[in-house]
Amino acid sequence: MGNIAGMDLGTFGVWTFDFEHQPAAQMRDSIQELEAQGWRAFWIPELLGREALTHAGYLLSCTQQMHIINGIAKIGSREAKWTYGASLLLADAYPNRHVLGLGHGDARPGTKPMTAMIEYLDELDAFETPNPAPKTPIHRILAAYGPKMLELARDRSAGAHVYHANVAHAAQSREILGPDAFLGVEHPVLFESDPNTARAIARKHLDPYLHQRFNVAKFLRLGHTEEEISNGGSDRLVDELVFWGDLDSIVDKLNAYVDAGADHIGVQVIGIEPDQTAMPYWRMLGDALLRQGAST
Repeated sequence: MGNIAGMDLGTFGVWTFDFEHQPAAQMRDSIQELEAQGWRAFWIPELLGREALTHAGYLLSCTQQMHIINGIAKIGSREAKWTYGASLLLADAYPNRHVLGLGHGDARPGTKPMTAMIEYLDELDAFETPNPAPKTPIHRILAAYGPKMLELARDRSAGAHVYHANVAHAAQSREILGPDAFLGVEHPVLFESDPNTARAIARKHLDPYLHQRFNVAKFLRLGHTEEEISNGGSDRLVDELVFWGDLDSIVDKLNAYVDAGADHIGVQVIGIEPDQTAMPYWRMLGDALLRQGAST
């Protein structure tokens, strides 16, 4: 479990936007503490200003063994040759510790995500450089939800990264990917046991995704109706997309992904204000998830 071409990411990792709001010194201290606790994988998005590959490079430089995964580096943020050059350097400097997670994001307006991704991969695979080849390869995965993108991830990368889906989708994804391709899923968790409070916080977190065309299509494929997706999302939708409650209930729900065929679960703690840190919750989750032997 948790492997990409021999890279042991563990079954559970940290997936967070928190570093968008932290200065470099705090980022360094935070990720070093997570590494010391035993976490093996740290997932970072590209959304609020941190550039994906410099961000990854800094975090790799701060740690000794932590794997840093871009979840995702947007293909519209840089030309393929620069993505190739940067990821080549990271593969050389930090062997088997960086995973280039690529996603469509808001790339190339007017171009279908599948078309844009195929063209980008073609450019990456055709590019030649005088830069020294690393001893270990560039490891890449693709953000994928629908069947066609999952097939592309299977055929042209190490596997797929799925963001904001559910356990049933993980099982469906495993069928498409087959037994060998990597399946990494992200899932938000919220340490709040009052249903009304928890769902209010979860709806605030989910709101942007409930208005995006590609995400709405994804939720419809998951079996939700347009009525359930509108008006903040139904309780059923919210409860599938955000696991809330106490530590034991959250851990039990996360483990369902393992049974569904996921190799790795990137856990995102939500409900944290920008001027606060989720570190107390990562300590709790680490004690529970790493202790149970799922990532060792």
